[in-house]
Amino acid sequence: MTRHADAAARAAIVRVCRRLWERGLIAGPDGNVSVRVGADRLLVTPAGASKVDVREADLVEVDLEGRRVGGTRDATSELAMHLAIYAARPDVQAIVHAHPPTATGFAVAGETLPDGVLPELVCQMGAVALVPYFTPGTPAAASALAPYLSAHDAFLLANHGATTVGATLEAAHRRMESLEHGARILLAARLVGRVTPLTDEQRAALQAPARAGGAHTTAAAAAAAAAAAAPVGTVAGSTAAPMAAPTAPPRDGGEAG
Repeated sequence: MTRHADAAARAAIVRVCRRLWERGLIAGPDGNVSVRVGADRLLVTPAGASKVDVREADLVEVDLEGRRVGGTRDATSELAMHLAIYAARPDVQAIVHAHPPTATGFAVAGETLPDGVLPELVCQMGAVALVPYFTPGTPAAASALAPYLSAHDAFLLANHGATTVGATLEAAHRRMESLEHGARILLAARLVGRVTPLTDEQRAALQAPARAGGAHTTAAAAAAAAAAAAPVGTVAGSTAAPMAAPTAPPRDGGEAG
C-alpha cells in the first residue's frame, strides 16, 4: 500500500469512529473498526480507547495471524472476530463492530430483525444473522461466527452488539447505521401494533437487480442465488445457518435514497 493510500485508510477509520460515537452507536471504549491495507495486513483500532478520541497515529497494523507489525499500541481486544471474518470472506475489505442500542436490544432478547420488511435493509444487507453468545475478545468468536459468514453481511451478536462488513469501509459503516435505524423502526411498529412484511412480489422486485448480475454481489445475494439453484427441499451449502433464507441485496449497499 502506498503512503497516500495508508493515510487515506487511517483518516477514514478515524472518521468512522467519530461518526459511530456521534450517532450514539458506541460509548466509551465500545466498538472497533478494521480495514484491509494489503494482502496480509490489516489496520485496526487500538484496545481500550474511546473511539471519539482515536487518532490516526493510534491505529495498529497487524498481519492475518494477529501479530502487530506497525504502531505502538495493542490491537483491539476483539481482533479474533475480525481475523475470523477476513479469513472466511476474501471479499470483505472492512469491518465495523458497535453496540447500537436498539439493534443490540433485539440481540439481548434473542431475536434478529425480521427479514423482508424494510426495503432499505433488504437492499443494503439482506437477512441479519443472530450469532450465539461468545465471550468477547476470545478465540470462540471464530467458531460462533463460522456458520453465518458465507451468507450474511450483518450480524447481531447475542448479548453483545452488532458487526457489519463490506467491500469498502463506507459500505460496512452504512450497514451499521441502517441496521440500527431499521431496528428502531421495527420496534416502533411493534409498539404501534404489528410488523407487516413485504409480499413475495414486492421482495422479488427488490431482488431483481441482484439476479441480473450486479457488479458487487454480496454474500447474501450469492447465498440466495445458490438456494434458488438447489433442488426443492434442500439447502445450498453444507454450513447453512438455522436462519430464514437471506434476502438478496441488489448491490453492495444498494438502493437509491
